[in-house]
Amino acid sequence: MRKLMLASSTTVTLLAICLLSNAAQAQATRTWVSGVGDDANPCARTAPCKTFAGAISKTAPGGEIDALDPGGFGALTITKAITIDGGGGQVASVLVSGTNGIAVAAGPTDVVTLRNLRINGVGSGLDGIKFLSGAALHIENCNIFGFTGNGINVVTAAANTDLFVNNTFLTNNGNGIQIGPSAGNVRSMLVQVRAQDNSGFGFLINSGAGLTGTVIDDSSALVNGTGIGIAGGRLYLGNSVIIRNGFGVQITGGIVNSYKTNMIDGNISGDGTPLTSIPLN
Repeated sequence: MRKLMLASSTTVTLLAICLLSNAAQAQATRTWVSGVGDDANPCARTAPCKTFAGAISKTAPGGEIDALDPGGFGALTITKAITIDGGGGQVASVLVSGTNGIAVAAGPTDVVTLRNLRINGVGSGLDGIKFLSGAALHIENCNIFGFTGNGINVVTAAANTDLFVNNTFLTNNGNGIQIGPSAGNVRSMLVQVRAQDNSGFGFLINSGAGLTGTVIDDSSALVNGTGIGIAGGRLYLGNSVIIRNGFGVQITGGIVNSYKTNMIDGNISGDGTPLTSIPLN
């Protein structure tokens, strides 16, 4: 009897080990998508998935989804730390109608990176990237266009959240980017961001949180309804171009530090209220 019980216990232990091993293998640190992939695949390089949504469930937290070749990879909601890279020199697209392109609703310690993506709202999408929660969001080398709301919309409520946008075009949206947290402190760094031909604001700092700070550096706002709008928080503006918008810089609240390296000129209905404070440089 004791031998039978020992054998049964050993079998159960081995079964548990096998199940845990299979669960661990179910998620890879790197997965792949392809324009000719299939979401029934394991998302390996030799058997890629078809969509980002299909790949994310097979990708471990902190892992990476890479595009193997050009394709349209679908809308996505992100709830964990992850990097999504469309690859350089090819079309890795998210094309949506009547909804958001990518929603980031990650955990309080999760860092999300979106790189080398083309996000197209085809004139009826809501927000290109909607940042709801997460420790930090990095947006690098992306084109976001055709959304009725915002190319990028920050609506976080955490105590501290970081946003970094680099080398990104925001065109033909309602607003290029809106930073409007409902609570907490969003620290944003926008470098080489081109907001062009948006019907509303190119850049809108619309924060009810007084600690929110945004740096706009080496960027441009051209042919928007209004180049830059500040309704709350603090804006640091340097090395940037705000030209040929309906209105240049609209300040209705918050604090603005504008440095001597900016070009704010030629806006149709006015360039904005001159800033009387002395820049730090």
